[in-house]
Amino acid sequence: MAAQFVDTNIFLRHLTNDHPEKAKACFELFKKAARDEVSLVTADWVIAEVVYVMSSKTVYNLPPMEIKNRLRPILAIRGLKVENKDVVLYALDLFARLGIDFEDCLSVAHIERRRIQTIYSYDQHFDQVETITRLEPETNS
Repeated sequence: MAAQFVDTNIFLRHLTNDHPEKAKACFELFKKAARDEVSLVTADWVIAEVVYVMSSKTVYNLPPMEIKNRLRPILAIRGLKVENKDVVLYALDLFARLGIDFEDCLSVAHIERRRIQTIYSYDQHFDQVETITRLEPETNS
C-alpha cells in the first residue's frame, strides 16, 4: 500500500475540532490508519507546526501539557509513520516539562540523541536543560 503524506491542517482539525465536519473526517482517517487500511506518513517539522499553532496565543493558546496529551495518542497510531518519531516524542515531553519553544525542544532531543553536550545559542532558556551547556560565540571587542 502506498503511503500518503499528512499535512498540518489534518492534525489541527482533528485535535481542535474547530470544524466539526472536517474533524470527523480526519478522525475517520486516523481510525483507518489504526486499522492498517491506509498508510500515513508525516514529518517532524509538520508536528512542530502543529505544536506552534496549538500553542499560539493568537490562535488556540493551549498549554504545553495539554498539547502533549492530545498529540501522543495520534503519534502512537500504528499506521502513521513520523519522521524522527523518537525525537518528536522526547521533544514533546521536554516541551510539557520545561515550557520552552517546541522547536528548541526538538533541538535538545537531536543534541541528546547524538550525545552532543554543548550548544551555541543566545537563547538563555537552554540553560534550563541539565544535559547540555550553552555557549555564546566570543566577541572580539
